[in-house]
Amino acid sequence: MARAHSSDEIRGLVEGFTEATVPDYQMAAWLMAVYFQGLDDLELSALTDSLMNSGRRYSWDGMDRPIVDKHSSGGVGDKTSLVLIPLVAACGLAIPKISGRGLGLTGGTVDKLESIPGMKLNLDAETFKAQVESVGAAIVGQSADFVPADGGIYALRELTSTTDSIPLIAASIMSKKLATGADTILLDVKVGSGAFMRDLAEARLLAKTMVSLGTRAGRKTRAFVSSMDNPLGHAIGNSLEVAEAIETLRGDGPSDLVELAITFAAALIRDSGLRSAPRAARELAERMLSGGYAYEKLEELVEAQGGNLEAFVQSPAHDKLGSPIVACAPLSGYISGIDARCVALLVRSLGGGRMQKSDSISPGVGIRLLKKIGDSVQAGEVVAEIYAQPSASEVMVSSAFLEAVEIGESRPLPIATVLSNDVGDN
Repeated sequence: MARAHSSDEIRGLVEGFTEATVPDYQMAAWLMAVYFQGLDDLELSALTDSLMNSGRRYSWDGMDRPIVDKHSSGGVGDKTSLVLIPLVAACGLAIPKISGRGLGLTGGTVDKLESIPGMKLNLDAETFKAQVESVGAAIVGQSADFVPADGGIYALRELTSTTDSIPLIAASIMSKKLATGADTILLDVKVGSGAFMRDLAEARLLAKTMVSLGTRAGRKTRAFVSSMDNPLGHAIGNSLEVAEAIETLRGDGPSDLVELAITFAAALIRDSGLRSAPRAARELAERMLSGGYAYEKLEELVEAQGGNLEAFVQSPAHDKLGSPIVACAPLSGYISGIDARCVALLVRSLGGGRMQKSDSISPGVGIRLLKKIGDSVQAGEVVAEIYAQPSASEVMVSSAFLEAVEIGESRPLPIATVLSNDVGDN
């Protein structure tokens, strides 16, 4: 029987790896052992704590508003953070958001915001903290000194095929959330064809594991499990998703995105203690969104980080690619499915995503869905507009998109966006 590691042993392992006294092959062997043997609660907490302490940590002493944070495991068309961050800041919370770049199927918040002209996402720690204190929100990319042990370990996880280990995923995510210093943490675990997690039971296990880590660390932590079999909203692609987030903050967003943003904002408002009653928390979020206050907060955030929101609105990157390719329905009926994975693969193949961190992307590439699940459609009617480089073959691109679309004779039953909302609700 395997012997449990002590906290000191795990801390020594992570510190040694960070300082290069523990070689890669030894850490790789340990990661494979974790993959097959797992970690108990104390071991997992020790690993998370060691990763968290491997670099810079943020403290918000003296802040006059509750500090919150949100993480999504990533999904196709998931621009929720772009709506949620200014929304919760407008409500009176502070949210220091350290985000990553997109890799694989899903886009990253940093990539999306870089489509705004002049937007600076590499603020130093002092500027980052000052903006959170003055604006209530700031969004930056992960710096080299923030949880550095996790970056090195993740590279080995890719080499050793241990990226889907739930303990290792949970430790990686939660070490960064805890290092950000928020007292209240919301986690959105996506599940479905367009998400990293494909199995609902596995997604719920990951959610529960992360909530347990947050709770052990003294943070109020809640997790939602949400569906990612179909793209979220109408826009997929960096510039297109920013445009849709702006539309949502102006009061004209797709219903699934609006509901997710309001639900998450209300949970953060409630869990942070800003409004203790669920109805009051939701009403505050709805008022800040419908009244335009959240959009004003986005303008303030973008301006503080050097971005030109007006220039983006007037000439977004996707418009610079010229007229989009249209995909037309091959028959009449009802849209019964749009495979998120297939859509994401198409966007990536056109240059809108990356396979490796070093890959460059085209911010304007993407897809705007004109029809969603449950909508009726006539043969020949435009289902989607696809923004691609001028060299792309219209026939091939249109055909590739239509392979992701299912059209049935009857209207399908509505699909719930939130599949589980009770993880950590206690």
